[in-house]
Amino acid sequence: MVFKVVVSSNEKSYQLEFEDTNKDLIGLTIGENFDGDILGLDGYELKITGGSDKNGFTMRKDVSGSRRIRSLLNNGIGYKPKANGIKRRKTVRGNTISEDIVQINTIVVSAGKKEIADILNTEDKEDE
Repeated sequence: MVFKVVVSSNEKSYQLEFEDTNKDLIGLTIGENFDGDILGLDGYELKITGGSDKNGFTMRKDVSGSRRIRSLLNNGIGYKPKANGIKRRKTVRGNTISEDIVQINTIVVSAGKKEIADILNTEDKEDE
């Protein structure tokens, strides 16, 4: 299974393709920290802030488990009302990473010795 992991550090974001063969990220929830060595980012600690599943439904922190539900929302992730007081039933995904999750959003909690751009060699791609 392939995850797209988006790592945000200050004002920059980096997208990584990650093949999770040993299922290190399965079972983690939104708000949990994990070691960046799993992704090849030595010395980094990352925090999960959200994600989306294979059909594009967003993960919400207040929905427990890895299930997909139709919930009545009035604001927040997954629904932006055009006026105050408007509610709508939307499909959202739970807060636990499962095999159906395709994209995981993370932020850097503690940085390693090297910059992320140096580890990923993204400057070479920008110059071309």
